[in-house]
Amino acid sequence: MLRTLISIGAIALLGLFALKLVFGILGPVVSLAFFLLGATIKAALVGAVIYGVVRVLSPDTARRLTDAFKK
Repeated sequence: MLRTLISIGAIALLGLFALKLVFGILGPVVSLAFFLLGATIKAALVGAVIYGVVRVLSPDTARRLTDAFKK
C-alpha cells in the first residue's frame, strides 16, 4: 500500500516536472507551434471559401483545380 502511494507520488512529480519543462523552458516553442497552427487553419479556411466561390461561378475551373491537386 505504501509502495503504491510512493510510486503514484513519484509519477505525479515527474508529470509536474514535464509540464514545467514544456511550458516553462520550451514556452516560446509551444507558443510558436500554436501560432503556426492558427495561421494554417486560417489559410485553409480562406482557401476553402475561394474554392467554393470558384466552384459556384465556374465548375469547370474547379474541376481542373481538383485534378491538378490530385496528381
